[in-house]
Amino acid sequence: MDRTLLARLALSSLCALQGIATVAIDFNRTHATNPLWPGHARFHVVWQTLTVALLSFVELVLIWSGRTDGFYLASLLAALSPIAFLVAFSARRVFGGTLSDPNGIPPARVNLLGAVRSFDMNLVAVVVALIALALIDAIYAV
Repeated sequence: MDRTLLARLALSSLCALQGIATVAIDFNRTHATNPLWPGHARFHVVWQTLTVALLSFVELVLIWSGRTDGFYLASLLAALSPIAFLVAFSARRVFGGTLSDPNGIPPARVNLLGAVRSFDMNLVAVVVALIALALIDAIYAV
């Protein structure tokens, strides 16, 4: 398989997953329709979810436009949401943010070498997505 085709398929998969997963995760009782969340917070999560979903569609169009700059622009756009997550993650103490909610999706608990560790799966997904983007760009650039 041609490396550019492989890179386009991989980036398309990542972009589609980013859009679909965001909708699946955020349009449910733990987020957008959570009765315990203030209405304004629900508005913001719907806004953010629709933005990511629409960006994912634009990214797919750019990937398959056949233009090299379209591929790289799609990759950059796909990186913006994970990067913004990391900025918010780093600044969460400033605004009192938390990674999970008592009535939401709890962190994954894993037993590592006899100690139980908690991992926020959003953080794991963001790091994996950014690593995947770097690898996909490297494949495309070769």
